[in-house]
Amino acid sequence: MTQILLRQDHTGQCLSFGQYCDAGGFEALRTALGGMSPNDVQQAVIDSGLRGRGGAGFPTGKKWSFVPRNLPGPRYLICNCDEMEPGTYKDRVLLEQNPHILIEGMALTCYALGVEHAFIFVRRGYEQAAANLRTAIGAAKQAGFLGSDILGSGFSLQLDIHQSAGRYICGEETALINALEGIRANPRVKPPFPAVKGLWGQPTVVNNVETLANIPAIIAHGPTWWKGLAATPEAAGTKLFCISGHVRNTECFELPLGTPLGKIIDGPCGGMRPGSTFKACIPGGASTPYFTREHWGVAMDFDPVAKAGSRLGTGGIIVFDQNTCMVAATLNLTRFYARESCGWCTPCREGLPFLVHTLEKIEQGLGTESDPDILREHVHALNYAFCALAPGAMGPVEGLLRLFEDELREHITKGRCPFGD
Repeated sequence: MTQILLRQDHTGQCLSFGQYCDAGGFEALRTALGGMSPNDVQQAVIDSGLRGRGGAGFPTGKKWSFVPRNLPGPRYLICNCDEMEPGTYKDRVLLEQNPHILIEGMALTCYALGVEHAFIFVRRGYEQAAANLRTAIGAAKQAGFLGSDILGSGFSLQLDIHQSAGRYICGEETALINALEGIRANPRVKPPFPAVKGLWGQPTVVNNVETLANIPAIIAHGPTWWKGLAATPEAAGTKLFCISGHVRNTECFELPLGTPLGKIIDGPCGGMRPGSTFKACIPGGASTPYFTREHWGVAMDFDPVAKAGSRLGTGGIIVFDQNTCMVAATLNLTRFYARESCGWCTPCREGLPFLVHTLEKIEQGLGTESDPDILREHVHALNYAFCALAPGAMGPVEGLLRLFEDELREHITKGRCPFGD
């Protein structure tokens, strides 16, 4: 298959600026600045069918189109690299191997949107990724791909890195904007949406690392070519899938979007570990409902995964074998979300700790017959939280109730975890 994001894998080493350019790097930027208008670049992204790779899957070109052209003052682009979803590490892998592709993608995006100042918001723990970006930005500036009057086109761009203080909520785009402004990282009321009123009250687009890294290939080879890289006619492009759990190979793979789940597990993942059989997996990062063997043939694309009862999310696949207690797994994930809640709204602030308490009771053998119904009520109620954190946290809980309620009730009837010693 054709790879565009991980094609220059240097076995854990960061690609140098020269190596990236020798392989055609920044030729897409030359092409855009040499003969394409900003609208041409934006239309190419619309035609490609690229959908956001940060979790929501919103059409990228459509998101760009919301930025008004007639408002006075600057507009901004923010690259979201606050990657704190458990089971998701694709952006780290990409930036540790090839930060140059992100810089070129951001330059193309800024040209399309009329942005002259952009930011990369990096998770605090990603020290190597941030260091690689600083080196890459310096090299791009020296070569004339950043700074004033890039390639004599009249287009200028300043690119800065901001390292996060480190909270999961900063992955929500309006909380990220607040954090970048130096205020408490709570989500903002929408509308107005960031495309109209974002960073410092100006039009702002927030895109994920992987999303932006796809832009150079779309411009260099055309939207039809890029769209055709997918496994199905309905999908578009490739996707980074980061694998963890009870399989032989746990790493980040670039695969055609729409590849069936079973082909991913049995293919690049190498199948299950010796002595393990597949029980379930989280298909798209920790905030997505479980899949089981009945979902083996589901195409790993946004709409088919949603139709099957989950979300593609970030593409972080966490695999569980037959010895995994799904109550304990769900409890572990719910503890994370309860800890990372910003506390801004009551459903999230109060509801998540209560769910942790309820799941702890069940796992310890102290659950009651009414507990599954209590969990079900909260799955519904927490969908009315202020932002997507609490509804996302309900993904594994909803999946537990729908697919493993028998296991949940076995904890209650036996008065203990059936997977314990």
